[in-house]
Amino acid sequence: MSAPFKLGINVGYWQRDIDDQTETVLAAERLGYDCVFTAEAYGSDAFTPLTWYAARTSRIKLGTAVAQISARTPAATAMHALTLDALSGGRLILGLGASGPQVVEGWYGVPFPKPLARTREYVDILRKIWRREAPVTNDGPHYPLPYPGGTGLGKPLKSIVHPLRSDIPIYLGAEGPKNVALAAEIAQGWLPLFVDPTKIDALFGASLAHRPPGFEIAATVTTIVTDDLPAALELAKIPIAFYIGGMGAKDRNFHLDLIARLGYADEAVKVQELFLTGRREEAVKAVPDELADSISLLGPLPRIRERIRVWRDSPVTTLLIGGIRDEPTLRALKEAVDS
Repeated sequence: MSAPFKLGINVGYWQRDIDDQTETVLAAERLGYDCVFTAEAYGSDAFTPLTWYAARTSRIKLGTAVAQISARTPAATAMHALTLDALSGGRLILGLGASGPQVVEGWYGVPFPKPLARTREYVDILRKIWRREAPVTNDGPHYPLPYPGGTGLGKPLKSIVHPLRSDIPIYLGAEGPKNVALAAEIAQGWLPLFVDPTKIDALFGASLAHRPPGFEIAATVTTIVTDDLPAALELAKIPIAFYIGGMGAKDRNFHLDLIARLGYADEAVKVQELFLTGRREEAVKAVPDELADSISLLGPLPRIRERIRVWRDSPVTTLLIGGIRDEPTLRALKEAVDS
């Protein structure tokens, strides 16, 4: 028997002009949504809003999509995770991502190269800390423990806190085939962004081929419920244009690369060119309708209900609804999934 298809929400980045989304999270919990995820880029962090929501809920799972590995040492992330997991009664899902060179080197001031190797080493240290089997050491080149310089007084340490769970689930945000393969190898789940459910097998089937039983694929999907489909398409194009044009360097943008893999290479380059030259409205309009529609849930409820069937028939195990805040629409979407 296949695992049940789950529904969650992604409330994204905390921003002052949006305020907190406690009411949305509470509505999702009342309606039986499985999880809520928060995000971070180069403003608010993912853990603080998630802790805020954890204190006001009792059942819904709590995820980061994603916490950036360059923002914190492995030990700092392990401490955040074990603390929030314990305070929430074992509800945390730790979503991690490498981000990109613009943010990593420009915002955090640390080197970006070898993100796969860094991620592998990072995750290994997290699990050593949570297991508490011995004082933690690491011989890897990216996060050596103890630090091999400085005073020379560093010593291996073991967490003074016993985690509630020694196996807090880790999901990896990944867009390229190698990153997806790493998620299938070392993590309990994958957090895709801008994914066409009909193309997952074609693009990532080999990467996912050896994923373990119970491996989760939790996809964030921009959702706009309206009778005005053209208007919904225009709104859905805004974040796509921003990620293609503004969330990566011109010659190294993983989001652009992903859109190219989906079959829109020339269009992605055009969107980036328009965005980087300040013609942002034109960049949004240059995003193909077919692309925006394929990676989103847009239009009236009957149409969205049909589209949900496409996601259900794909390898995705959890649909993370992005952009919906009101309880009636959340209820309608839950009923569409359950029907």
